[in-house]
Amino acid sequence: MSAPTTPPDRPRLPWDPPEHFEKRIPDGDNRERLICGRCEFIHYQNPKIVAGAVCTWQDKILLAKRAIEPRKGFWTLPAGYMELGETTEQAAQREAQEEACATIEIDRLLAMYSVARIGQVQIMYRAKLVNADIAAGIESEEVALVDWADIPWEELAFPTVVWALAHFHDSRGKTEFATYSNPTGDLARMWPPKKPVGV
Repeated sequence: MSAPTTPPDRPRLPWDPPEHFEKRIPDGDNRERLICGRCEFIHYQNPKIVAGAVCTWQDKILLAKRAIEPRKGFWTLPAGYMELGETTEQAAQREAQEEACATIEIDRLLAMYSVARIGQVQIMYRAKLVNADIAAGIESEEVALVDWADIPWEELAFPTVVWALAHFHDSRGKTEFATYSNPTGDLARMWPPKKPVGV
């Protein structure tokens, strides 16, 4: 039984568990959880769901340059954490609106990536912009519609952005395809980012 402690190199943050919570294995479980030492309430910590989309307008792809950390100043696809009460499709549409002031129509599910090291499941869609009216949202420095040949591969923010773009490219022209997942081989190991071989 151990009480969770705040790392000594930082102040206590709002999402840190109260000091009367302790880490232990509850009855009928097989792993440590945060448990209230007063009432035995179990605080389950689960992966977060991120939803986003590869959005196109006349074969150009929507990218947004991040105005916030992590990876401020690098390019990404519109995506972010789901909110309570919305579907993954609604979350992807909201993120496109918030980050690029873009209105999109979801085409179909493109990929689902498990990013265990940071506790995320990322769900990516193929989508089309309703029109070319885009602008930088509060979390973006700038936005752009870019041709495939002009994607700034070395300036992409995250591995999953590279994966989604590669999988989008592979799915182009296909109406039916299996949902993509975590890649293997060179694409899985590629970091820092660069244009994938064969793409």
